Amino acid sequence: MSQVESIDVERLRWFVAVAEELHFARAAKSLGIARQRLSRAVIDLETELGTKLFVPGAQPTQLTDEGRELLAAARAVIARREVAEPEPEVTAELRVGFVPGVTVSKWERIWAERFPEVPLRTIPLAAADQLTALRDGRVDMCFVRLPIDREGLSAIPLYREVPVVVVPKEHPISLFTEVTAAELADERMQDASDIDAAAVTFEMVAAGVGLAIVPHSIARLHARRDLVYRTVTDHPDTEIALAWPTAETTELVEEFVGVVRGRSERSSRSPSTSTARQPKTATKKPVAQKKSAAGKSATPARGARSSGAKKPSKRRGR
Repeated sequence: MSQVESIDVERLRWFVAVAEELHFARAAKSLGIARQRLSRAVIDLETELGTKLFVPGAQPTQLTDEGRELLAAARAVIARREVAEPEPEVTAELRVGFVPGVTVSKWERIWAERFPEVPLRTIPLAAADQLTALRDGRVDMCFVRLPIDREGLSAIPLYREVPVVVVPKEHPISLFTEVTAAELADERMQDASDIDAAAVTFEMVAAGVGLAIVPHSIARLHARRDLVYRTVTDHPDTEIALAWPTAETTELVEEFVGVVRGRSERSSRSPSTSTARQPKTATKKPVAQKKSAAGKSATPARGARSSGAKKPSKRRGR
């Protein structure tokens, strides 16, 4: 095939992987890419060459005569290019995606201090793209907004976000610090579920089209002088989690989990720390200490109010 020399070597490697495995799923796994992406690459290659490389509908997968011809040519091209242009050594790095509203600067700083030799690349993603970015291998991990389809993924819930209602600055609700859903019942509300369109939603709020309830971080991210936001006490909150493909739980991934969870650099749970955890030994209290503790009054039960505590009101003025 005369056209084979003009084909990108990576696409040739993908084709060779399928041609040798004769199984798209296994080939995709060995390449570390999504099966759908590999299938699309093969279809595009067939379109470019103007021929079928695999027998349509064959089970198991079978090469056509043209496919076998391309396989031989592709192997030769790959071998020549590897000799002429040896692949550069790949520097290990960790790619972490994050959706709107998530701030990653704290974890970036800790990672840079703890692992200066391993670059941490943080990649902003649209909320609608969080799952596909993980499954397509564009990121190794991602700070996601739950819920997501967790099949094949590990996820660590991190924190919950308070919901707020966004209103024009002169709206009566702006006089309060927090409101309930019942107090918004007579208001015209927008569907603000599309976090990626928050800027447009806020523009509509400012134009008087309707109020919007969003996570607190989104309100901060798109803050405007003509709008204010107030806590909604009984609206469902949202949850942020750190997720990654379970099959790709590498040492770097575990190290980053440790950073996010607040483990110290010397923590024995860290994969890079070889020090074994020492068993705890009981320490006996001196007799004098025991006698002194016996004379103390019992600690009040958890949840008991002190005599001067006041119960906060649900709706407070500014």
